Amino acid sequence: MQTRRMPHLDDPRDPRGLRDDAPLLDAWLKSTQRASAGQLTPMITPGHKQRPDLVGPVVAGDAPLYGALDTIKHADVLRVEGEARAARLWGADWCRFSVAGSTHGNQALALAAGSPGQEVIITRILHRSLLLGLVLAGLRPVWVRPEVDPASGLPAAVAVDTVRAALAAHPGACAVFLGDPSYVGTVGDLAGHAAVAHEAGVPLIVDAAWAAHFGFHPDLPAHAIAAGADAMVTSAHKALPAYTQAAVVLARTRRLDAARLERSFDATHTTSPAGSIMASIDAARALLARDGKDLCARLLRGVTAAKQRLQQVPGLAVLDGPGVDPAKLVVLLAGTGAHGMAVEADLIAAGMPVEMADRDTIIPIVTIADDEDRVAAFADVLAASVERNRGAPRHPAAAAAWTVVPETVLAPREAFFAPNETVPADAAVGRVSAELIAPYPPGVPVLAPGELITSDALNALREVHADGGRIAYAADPALATVQVICG
Repeated sequence: MQTRRMPHLDDPRDPRGLRDDAPLLDAWLKSTQRASAGQLTPMITPGHKQRPDLVGPVVAGDAPLYGALDTIKHADVLRVEGEARAARLWGADWCRFSVAGSTHGNQALALAAGSPGQEVIITRILHRSLLLGLVLAGLRPVWVRPEVDPASGLPAAVAVDTVRAALAAHPGACAVFLGDPSYVGTVGDLAGHAAVAHEAGVPLIVDAAWAAHFGFHPDLPAHAIAAGADAMVTSAHKALPAYTQAAVVLARTRRLDAARLERSFDATHTTSPAGSIMASIDAARALLARDGKDLCARLLRGVTAAKQRLQQVPGLAVLDGPGVDPAKLVVLLAGTGAHGMAVEADLIAAGMPVEMADRDTIIPIVTIADDEDRVAAFADVLAASVERNRGAPRHPAAAAAWTVVPETVLAPREAFFAPNETVPADAAVGRVSAELIAPYPPGVPVLAPGELITSDALNALREVHADGGRIAYAADPALATVQVICG
């Protein structure tokens, strides 16, 4: 009979007793306990020296990996042990903890996937970090696009046949790089994609930023590694209770070289990682290993109940069914006539900010930290706001981020370094974009460096701006001017 070790009741900072299975967490607890007791006089960075009297409590708990969690010369011993435990949990051969989010993980994997000039089969509803990964690695994109559901205006997954056709047309491609699940929680056939990629002799790499909970409950999809992917990056600060910027990068090394993975990761990661973030990844991993099934079950109960509650509101719908992450809550407003920006304002006023709101969609992020009462309270406030803002029902509009059909003129890296100039937006039509422009959220580019600027793309971005949405990454967020390639 197995027994569970009792929590360390003498340390309220470890209320669930995780430190025995989390070496980085244990080291962080010891270091911060000594600091709070006045037992440290650190002669290392960070410069605040654990003194909250200088800038306030904002620095409380900040401890570097090197010099606090362990000695500067030997800190990688703890890091390697924590990452090895994560690799075992996800069934991978290689793992690294990132303190720069899935953004860093995507760019590291792009550097590990191929050589400059090679093509890569890649989803067009990619996060901007993947596009910048192509710039860093010098890879040339072969875009694959998902179908868009006309009933919701949201993207489904990329079809396996779409990837198969792209690989057949581009036999020199070095990898397949997909985002799964999508930003809105749609899930593809990763096992099918892995089979197709492996038949072509290339790895499948998955941006699974939103899927850290996958694989830890029978009612959730398998995670990407279990489905046959060769590498994945996932955020520990999205579905899991880790610090902001916490991510895990995992790989199998049959088709990806371990030494190349290490070099690629280190080339784009900080040399001064925050021990606090690293410890939080280790703690979240230990929590998932021990209590993941129970916590994911609670998450699923809360989201299921919220969906049932919201579907009682006339005209209101939720994204649900096969091919959708059952733990994702995506609320569809078009049938109520309520404007998402007005509903978002009500939610912010109620102290319930959401991840995304546009005219037709509200997306809160529900995680394993949310209990059922908390999710139910959110659903009630959302339902009440919809009733206050109700209007004439409308047909949902497919967002520009999901419908863009790019025409690549220059490779992203070539465009990134090309001379550019700023011109009036109307004069930019027919020119080649020098910048990345995306509505945010979701941060999916509508225009990317090297792509032809069309009137359709420009008008779609203007509609987002006029509707109160944020235009991100553009030099001129008002879109009066656009940066284009000279010549």
